[in-house]
Amino acid sequence: MNENRAVFEELPVPKALASLAAPTIISQLITMIYNLADTFFIGRTNNPYQVAAASLSFVLFFFLNGLANLFGVGGGSLISRLMGRGQDGEAKRVCAFSLYGALLASGLYALVCGVWMEPILWALGASKETFRYAAQYAKWVIVVGAVPATLSMTMAHLLRSEGYARHAGFGLGMGGVLNIILDPLFMFVILPPGMEVAGAAFATMLSNGCALLYFCVVYFCLRRRALISASPRAAWMPWALVRPLLAVGLPAALTSFFGCVANMSINRLAAGYSDHAVAAMGIVKKIDMLPMNVGIGLCQGMMPLVAYNYSAKNYQRMHEAVRCTRIAGFSFAAACVLAFELLAPQAVRLFIDDAETVRLGAVFLRIACTAVPFTILNIQASHIFQAIGRGPQSLLLASCRQGLINLPMQFLLNATVGVYGLISAQPVADVLTAVASLILYSRLARQLAREGAARCA
Repeated sequence: MNENRAVFEELPVPKALASLAAPTIISQLITMIYNLADTFFIGRTNNPYQVAAASLSFVLFFFLNGLANLFGVGGGSLISRLMGRGQDGEAKRVCAFSLYGALLASGLYALVCGVWMEPILWALGASKETFRYAAQYAKWVIVVGAVPATLSMTMAHLLRSEGYARHAGFGLGMGGVLNIILDPLFMFVILPPGMEVAGAAFATMLSNGCALLYFCVVYFCLRRRALISASPRAAWMPWALVRPLLAVGLPAALTSFFGCVANMSINRLAAGYSDHAVAAMGIVKKIDMLPMNVGIGLCQGMMPLVAYNYSAKNYQRMHEAVRCTRIAGFSFAAACVLAFELLAPQAVRLFIDDAETVRLGAVFLRIACTAVPFTILNIQASHIFQAIGRGPQSLLLASCRQGLINLPMQFLLNATVGVYGLISAQPVADVLTAVASLILYSRLARQLAREGAARCA
């Protein structure tokens, strides 16, 4: 019997959301900080080629996020809904299936990247100046570190789905803090000059491995009083359970994959201007992770609350969770837009002191931050549809934001406006996707209202 049902059923919604979202937001922020730490410490070399290389190879990490979303978000959403229906046995099987699926998929991805490393990096937009550094980063973070990174993220999703947000947040946060500590140690003390990118990558790989070890211990300790399971015998699932997992997991994974393709595209287009433009674009993308990660953390905390109450048909509580999340998200978005507009050069200069990179990055950041409120709205809408098992709507929003609208806008605005048009593609895509998000959620609210009225009749 899961011990956290009171959070889903009885605790006032603002308190329930805070208990689920606060640890997730903290872990997301720490994860963001350790991702920023790589760029920050590499930037201390004042070598734009190393910064550009880390930005290029970090795109490969988005695929690991996609794999973790496939099994972690897909499995986690299904577990919360099964709990809401009282089907605890099936929830344990979903957990085991998700773990072993993530293990096999990340292992295969690491093998592919290891065998075809060179053509992959050239396809990402590496130049002769950045290729060596990009290969150093990808070797440790992707080829060696894919399995621990993917498994730790997947296990955190599954823990969060059952209400163990503090355990999930602590594990990811611990890995982030460890990475911040190890980065300068490996970059500037242990490894020789010229190996700073390799040092940052090795620190990241080692930190993810420690996070995985923590989650394994947590799973072992909770195995008798929670629905989590790592038993190979429980990993087999009938198609009746695999199908709803994939219905949510695939759109969640494709969201990351579309983001990866969009970043690959923008890096290649920026490379047509200069390595300074690629470095500035990479830095801005990292700074933009602040509102993005807070929004994701907030919505990941919202997801199990929405999923559980949707399955329990407590639509009023579900809508209240959505409303509280939206208020908190928009409030934070407004603060971010104000800060980025006023302090753009200072923010970029935290990562590098190269004058041309700072000049480009400040303009890029002021343009990019205009998308923040719409980004958070779209993230929330996507997470709502993931939570209730409606993958097609989630896939549509992800496709619009990162694929159907963003990619064409990149080429169109790059051709007509230039490099500043290139960075404007995401804000345009987010505004247009926000319209679709509001329409889809309004339709959902009306449908649930009709169902509620029919039950009361």
